[in-house]
Amino acid sequence: MTEIQSLSRARKNVLVLVAAQAILGAQMSMIFTYAGLAGQNMATNICFATLPISMIVMGSMLAASPLSAVMQKFGRQIGFFVGAFSGMIGAAISAYGLYSDTFALLLLGSLITGIYMSSQGFFRFAAIDTAPEDFRAKAISWVMAGGLLSAFIGPQLGKLTVDSTAIPFMGVYLTVIVLNLVGSLLFFALDIPTPPKPSVHDVKGRTRWEMIKSPRILVAVICAMVSYALMNLVMTSTPLAVVGCGFGNDDAANVVTGHVLAMFAPSFFTGHLIVRFGVEKIVATGLAILALAGVVALAGVELTNFYVALVLLGMGWNFGFIGATTMLATAHTPEERGRMQGLNDMIVFGFVTVASLASGGLMNCSGGTPVEGWTSVNLAMIPFLVLAGGALIWLVMQPKQTA
Repeated sequence: MTEIQSLSRARKNVLVLVAAQAILGAQMSMIFTYAGLAGQNMATNICFATLPISMIVMGSMLAASPLSAVMQKFGRQIGFFVGAFSGMIGAAISAYGLYSDTFALLLLGSLITGIYMSSQGFFRFAAIDTAPEDFRAKAISWVMAGGLLSAFIGPQLGKLTVDSTAIPFMGVYLTVIVLNLVGSLLFFALDIPTPPKPSVHDVKGRTRWEMIKSPRILVAVICAMVSYALMNLVMTSTPLAVVGCGFGNDDAANVVTGHVLAMFAPSFFTGHLIVRFGVEKIVATGLAILALAGVVALAGVELTNFYVALVLLGMGWNFGFIGATTMLATAHTPEERGRMQGLNDMIVFGFVTVASLASGGLMNCSGGTPVEGWTSVNLAMIPFLVLAGGALIWLVMQPKQTA
């Protein structure tokens, strides 16, 4: 295949993945906006209000390595179909949980939804499977930009459907079933070859332990983990904080819309910035913006504070996570792809699971008022920002041959 044909195929795959990110990705902003509020209505202990979100992230963590192995053996297309089908099943079980007022079923449905969330995480890696090296950062960035459309579609569909049934929030989950059904059709257009079956003579690459000991891979995983976990920690509590501070459900949805827009809008130029300034500087900028988001959130609980803090939170996640993904993608060989990408997402979403579990506890059970809970959530960011920032500085100080 010529270089022009290779670039053309890569661009076609990127367009398919952008559309999938927009349509299928809309379900995540819908669920993350309303799952905590649904949990608050159903949980016997208010400290477990965000447990449905935590179960989604836990499902994503548990599914990461198996899904990566499926994609390595059978191809990206099969893995993405599995994800969309799981999204349908998870939403159906969650809807029935709301119908029957059974919190355990809502949690089970959320856990299965996590399989979809995990498959969506592989969109960014699939974007570079057929991409020439100089197109990789842009390919990742463009696929992540598809989330910009999901930022409009998801919350707006949520506002239209949240009260569409007699049972609160059930319409949201019914809509998610349709999104998965429609969005899954896009994967028929993917043109990503199934990796060849390895023979006994093929290069095996490094083990997971050998890879994670590599300074560049280790720091990439840490920065991705911290960027994603802190974004999830604060975003999970945001609808509870907005409503708890006297604003309405629509205000919470609008704040989340602004946040998701900020998560993906910078993707149109993040890849260019990485190429121009280097991935380490972009990741460092992302961590600094996440810190600024915490400062704005701690400054007050007016609606403006929520909007500005969540917009900064989204931008910080974009620079930190896309930068870390790009760093990781250039630090392993094709033979190591399945092992490393699965390990990375298992670690990242494992930490995100802890963050989402902590979010509800900090928000509802660490103080007597929503303001005190919101303060605790944002103060919890500090040690993890120090960890990621320190790791990045350590990487930059490594000799060039090991960094």
